[in-house]
Amino acid sequence: MAIWDRFKRAMRSFAGWFVSSVEDPELILEQNVRDLNDQVPKMNESIAMVRANVTLLEKENAKYKAEVADLTSKVKAAIQAGRDDLAASYATQLQAEKAALARNEGQLTTARAAYDKALTVKKVFLKEKERKTQEAMTAIRDARRAKWQAKVADSLESFEVAGIDATHDEMVRKVEEQTAVNEARMQMALESVDHQRLDIEEEAEKIRAQELVKQFKMDMGLVETPAEPVAEIAAEGQKTIGKKVEIKG
Repeated sequence: MAIWDRFKRAMRSFAGWFVSSVEDPELILEQNVRDLNDQVPKMNESIAMVRANVTLLEKENAKYKAEVADLTSKVKAAIQAGRDDLAASYATQLQAEKAALARNEGQLTTARAAYDKALTVKKVFLKEKERKTQEAMTAIRDARRAKWQAKVADSLESFEVAGIDATHDEMVRKVEEQTAVNEARMQMALESVDHQRLDIEEEAEKIRAQELVKQFKMDMGLVETPAEPVAEIAAEGQKTIGKKVEIKG
C-alpha cells in the first residue's frame, strides 16, 4: 500500500511539473485576449436574433390590431343591418383575435425587455473586456521584462562561473606591471641624457639664427652698417705710418 501511495504521489508530482512547464502565462494571456475578442461577434449575433424577434412580434402585433379593428367594424355593421347571425360570427372571430393580440403584446413586452437587457449585458461585457485586455497586456509586458532580466542575470552568473573575474584581474595586474617597467626604463633613459649640453646647443642655434637674420637685414638695407670708432681708425693709421718709416731707414 505504501508503494502505491508513493507511486501516486510521484505521478501527481510529474503531472504538476508537466502542467507548470506547459502553462506559459504569456501565451495563456494572449489566448485569453483572443477569446474575449472572439466572443464579441457571437454576442452581436445573439443580440441581432433577439432584435429580429422583437421586429417580428411588432409586425404581428400591428396585424392583430388591424384584424381587431376590422372585425369590430364588421360586428357593428352586421348589427346595424339586422344580421345578428353574422354579427355573432364576427364577434367570435373578434374574441379570438383579441386573445391572440393579448398574447402577442405579452410576448412583445418580454422580447423588448430581453433586447434591452442584451444591450446592457453587451455594454458591461465590452467594458470588462477592455479592463481584462489592459490587465493582460500589462502582465505580458511584465512577463517579457522578467524574461529579459532573467537572461541578463544568467549572463552575469555565467561570467562568474566561467572564471572571467579571475582572468580579468590577472590580465589587469600584468598590464600594470608592464606599464611600471616601461615607465622605469623611460625614466632611466631620460636621466642618461646630458640636458645641459642640449640646452647650450639649442641656445647657440638660436644665436646663429639671430645673426643670420641680422645679416639679411643689413644686406637689404634695413639696418645701417655700424661705423668704426675714430680713435681706433687713428691708431691704425699711426701703426701704418710707423711701419712705413721703419722700412725706409
